[in-house]
Amino acid sequence: MIAWLTISRRTAARLLFGLVALVAAGPFLLFPAGSSAQAEEVRLIAFGDSLVHGYGLPDGTSFPDQLQQALDGAGEKVTVVNAGNSGDTSKAGLARLDWALADRPEGIPVAMIVELGANDTLRGLPPEQTYANLDQILSKLSQGNVQVLLAGMLAPRNLGNDYADQFDAIYPDLADKHGVALYPFFLDGVALEPQLNQPDGIHPNAEGVAVIVDRIMPSVLELLAQTRENAKEDQGG
Repeated sequence: MIAWLTISRRTAARLLFGLVALVAAGPFLLFPAGSSAQAEEVRLIAFGDSLVHGYGLPDGTSFPDQLQQALDGAGEKVTVVNAGNSGDTSKAGLARLDWALADRPEGIPVAMIVELGANDTLRGLPPEQTYANLDQILSKLSQGNVQVLLAGMLAPRNLGNDYADQFDAIYPDLADKHGVALYPFFLDGVALEPQLNQPDGIHPNAEGVAVIVDRIMPSVLELLAQTRENAKEDQGG
């Protein structure tokens, strides 16, 4: 009986010492050298025009809102930022890019979905101007170490085949030039579907946004995975 008590006390002491050591070393065991408690977090900026901003939609149903909900449901540790501005052309987006990137919490990698160009084509702006503006946006994001998913847009066919061919080619050409991921058409599955759009026939309703989120989700998950991988490489891990 005495021997049993002696062993138990020694064992208890060892366990207590081990527990104290584990608590002290916890941050290093959970997050190896070269990483941090924030390593898995990503700040995802949805940067675009009214299609991102949520024109005409009830609160909580915009693209960033519904994307946040979908990512939360998938267990992703991500903060989605609504950096959409209704009416923006690619030129206007370029002008406010630095503002959109200004709030970057230290230690948290940043990724961005770039959705611009719809207003360019609605106004019949020259495709070469749209190309040049998006080219500068992607160059700045590359220099800022921001991982990008470029969301493409298609020109209305009533502008003629030549215009449509030039405009539609902007996104795959730029994705190839800058080595960024491409989601070919942001409104895939929603454009020209009356039940998924608001009365103007241009802006998705809440149900339409849900379709966009569902379809773009695999590309977003790949973007997040690549962002985390790049962050680890930058930390030397």
